[in-house]
Amino acid sequence: MSAVTSDPLVGRTVDGRYDVLRRIARGGMATVYLASDRRLERHVALKVMHPHLADGADVVARFRREARAAARLAHPGIVAVLDQGVDGETNYLTMEFIAGHTLRTEIAGHGSLRLGRALEITSAVLDALAAAHRSGLVHRDVKPENVLLGTDGRIKVADFGLARAVSEATVASTGTLLGTVAYLSPEIVSSGEANASADVYAVGVVLYEMLTGEPPFTGATPIQVAYRHVHEDVPAPSDAVPWLPMEVDELVATLTARSTDVRPADAGVALELVRRTLNGLDARAKALRADVAGRPELLVPVVALEHELERLGADDDVESDADVTRALDRGPGTGTIALPIGAVGRQEPSPGATASVPAAPRRRRRRGLAWFLSILILLLATGAVGAWYYLLGPGSPVTVPDVVGSELEEARAELGELELELASTDAFDDVAPAGTVITVDPDPGTSLARGETVDVVVSLGVEMLEVPTLVDLTREAAEAEILEARLTPAEEVVEQTDRDVPAGVVLASEPAAGESVPHDSEVVLTVSSGPAEVTIPDNYVGKESELVTTALAELLDVPDTAITLTEVFSTEVPAGMVISVSPAPGSVVPQGSGASLEVSKGPELFEIPNVQGRQYGEAEQILEDAGFTVERNNVLGGFFGTVRSQDVAPGEMRARGTLVTLTVV
Repeated sequence: MSAVTSDPLVGRTVDGRYDVLRRIARGGMATVYLASDRRLERHVALKVMHPHLADGADVVARFRREARAAARLAHPGIVAVLDQGVDGETNYLTMEFIAGHTLRTEIAGHGSLRLGRALEITSAVLDALAAAHRSGLVHRDVKPENVLLGTDGRIKVADFGLARAVSEATVASTGTLLGTVAYLSPEIVSSGEANASADVYAVGVVLYEMLTGEPPFTGATPIQVAYRHVHEDVPAPSDAVPWLPMEVDELVATLTARSTDVRPADAGVALELVRRTLNGLDARAKALRADVAGRPELLVPVVALEHELERLGADDDVESDADVTRALDRGPGTGTIALPIGAVGRQEPSPGATASVPAAPRRRRRRGLAWFLSILILLLATGAVGAWYYLLGPGSPVTVPDVVGSELEEARAELGELELELASTDAFDDVAPAGTVITVDPDPGTSLARGETVDVVVSLGVEMLEVPTLVDLTREAAEAEILEARLTPAEEVVEQTDRDVPAGVVLASEPAAGESVPHDSEVVLTVSSGPAEVTIPDNYVGKESELVTTALAELLDVPDTAITLTEVFSTEVPAGMVISVSPAPGSVVPQGSGASLEVSKGPELFEIPNVQGRQYGEAEQILEDAGFTVERNNVLGGFFGTVRSQDVAPGEMRARGTLVTLTVV
């Protein structure tokens, strides 16, 4: 649901190329919009300088010069400047659009960050700044709002160019500087001069804030905070978080040294210090976080950006001021202020120095007094009418009610009674029922003028996601698919033997593919461990081949035909009995493997020669050459030596070694 926007730029086309879809954020120097690039058909972030800053030609000239310098920066940690131009009175930069939230939201949502995470973000920011410093470009406005944490894990630094251009021009024309006072280095406050080490100082302050949950210096007014930057050292983080290692205190002290002689000269030098500190910490220390209460509602997942962009692209008549930043970046911010250069650290005038003012001549003419009284009465009457209008009448402010937990239409009606407009965006929520308000901006209790807009985030309920198809993928590929679907793979998997599926391949998932489950569900994988392994027994030799074939096929879980039989002659193993098994007994083999058996055919048989009528010596030689054993049986003394008969008839088939008895006469 959308509300009519009060921003005149929404719905316009800038420079004939960029269709302005909605406002993303508004800062002290510029307003950022989500726009569609007609030429390249992509979404971009369009940063438009505030008109009051663009009045002077000097500001515009510096703005263009710095934009060109920033556009030359090519680094994965820097939000790329894609284009710069002027459309009428609109001075703009076009930058890549990063879906995610700022470091300000990250700190506010968690209260403070883990030590390892804080140092990793610091390293990424310094790495990006080092690239800028090598190109001679100083950021000048490093703060949590200008560090973007993408939903894809990328860390990027934004706002190169505009901050320096506006600041330099303001200094030149008014003697004041623009910046976020919580992060300004002492030399910027006292002299307005900034080099690469000023960016290092700001990064050190941001690191302190990530570790402790709040910046090192606070005060009732910006000038008080600026005074402390100039006259006080940044306290050790361990004063607020006692368990922090001494190395971290030393790192913060070095990065935020008030003297530029002690502070690292640029981000490249500082980056080496941070990496050395990070590498010296163990996993336990990196995981520690200060016990600071956060606002987790700021980190509630928002509607998928792709769906929002598709809706904007499909509806040319959409007029919406449902600020995307309300969903992507709901954290509190710090404002850009104007600070006179030298307001802190200047020589104060001596107490005795006073200026003389000539006294005005007394005029006691009655006519003059009458005119004075008439004007005074008129001013008092005008003031009274104005006071009534703004304090009690139609112009009086109203207080934003607490509509968190109300239905959207109930919230709209309650705000409408106070003459406040409502703009809504949707976001998934694990607790709030669908259709109820999750957050309100400005916060309940804030005083607003009638007619202003209150932004609310409405719950879509628990985000449900579909389980992808995972069967037949490797475990690694399946877990990547689960993460791609924005679900969580279970740390432990179920292993199951399967002789047809290789080890490591997914057999099933729970929940199954196609099921719709809550976004924080775990998906448990059942993964093949390959076929089961079995051991070949050693009691098959000498057993009947049919029995062994059946038993071996059952053990290997294969059909009988997978057992190969080879028959061989054997004088030791009876026919039909197993001589040997392959794989050998005692071998461990996967189920489903084949096997082979050697089966005895019994001894090999040969034909008995006919030696009847031959002399015994010749007959004996013939039989022995044929492999048989000969025995002599004499009749009547065997006087003639002639074989009369043989006990195994000629032509019979007998095994070698068979005994043949010859009867000799």
